Amino acid sequence: MKRVIISVTNDLATDQRVDRVCNTLVKMGFDVLLVGRELKQSLPLKPRQYRTKRMRLLYRKGPLFYAEYNLRLFIFLLFHKASLLVSNDLDTLPANYLASRLLKIPQVHDCHEYFRGVPELNGRPSTVRKWKKIEDYIFPRLHSVYAVNASIAEIYRKEYGNEVRVIRNVPVRKMNIPSRNRAELGIPSDHRIILYQGALNVDRGLEEAILAMRFVKEKAVLVIIGTGDVAGQLKNLATRENVDSKVIFTGAIPLEDLHAFTQLADLGLSIEKDVSLNYHYCLPNKFLDYIQAGVPVLVSPLPEMQAIVEKYEIGEMIADHDPQHLAEKFDSMLYHENMLAFYKENLEKAATDLCWENEEQNLTTIYRPYA
Repeated sequence: MKRVIISVTNDLATDQRVDRVCNTLVKMGFDVLLVGRELKQSLPLKPRQYRTKRMRLLYRKGPLFYAEYNLRLFIFLLFHKASLLVSNDLDTLPANYLASRLLKIPQVHDCHEYFRGVPELNGRPSTVRKWKKIEDYIFPRLHSVYAVNASIAEIYRKEYGNEVRVIRNVPVRKMNIPSRNRAELGIPSDHRIILYQGALNVDRGLEEAILAMRFVKEKAVLVIIGTGDVAGQLKNLATRENVDSKVIFTGAIPLEDLHAFTQLADLGLSIEKDVSLNYHYCLPNKFLDYIQAGVPVLVSPLPEMQAIVEKYEIGEMIADHDPQHLAEKFDSMLYHENMLAFYKENLEKAATDLCWENEEQNLTTIYRPYA
């Protein structure tokens, strides 16, 4: 049985894409080891079909974190036998590339996003230049690369000339899974649920969604599932604007339990701002999770999401991020029963098409040469 070591910079608890890839590789007969990091607030990991390793680091963010992580990962890879290495995004690429060359074993690279285009790097040209130097040196030398959607794959093809295949972030088909009880979240039975799930980072429209709850006329609550850099600011904003009773923060929920909570929602939000290439071409996990859970969506008119919403007719798009506009969209969608029924009927078709069981056929063609 050939061993593959897969590495990420997160804590493994909620990374659905990597979990799906690992499970597919196990089905193909690989011995899989997934490596990440452990944080003080990391959720315990439930048993999985593959082995995991979380490293404790001195630094949590910034250049010292990335340097420490790649150094620790490089040493780990040198002393743990493997037949294949898999890097996820640019921040795990240096250690994997060096270990692959030194140990003379193949490497596969997965682009979850256009890393140099993430909003966190906006206004930081010197940091972007440093990452670009790393990527400029390594990326053209990679022989097996895939990306999260066709738009990001095309950016890398044009920039570096590599063949970049596409493996989308579609979830595993989920049927007949009971939803959780809304009473667990303290939500009255006569209130509708607006849901955001995912990382709580800048430019995801969360501030405006919270402000919109001041203007919502219908009985509704905004449920925010996840953690991230701006979690504290968002909670402070909800308190300052006196909408605490209308905004519920759950924190992180283990990926094994997430779908049961997603199904509670009446409306799913994915309203990223068009502030970077990475967001412009995003196809977020949460958007596809909403579809799999049969939840109508309200999204930004970004090309990858817009194409799916228009093809399947499963929701609506916002015109801008003005809180009053968002509140009007919330009200008009949440209690338009005929339209919600129309969206839910169409979501069945979308969920059947956009599922991992279909997508993993493409993934197996990438990994079969290494099996």
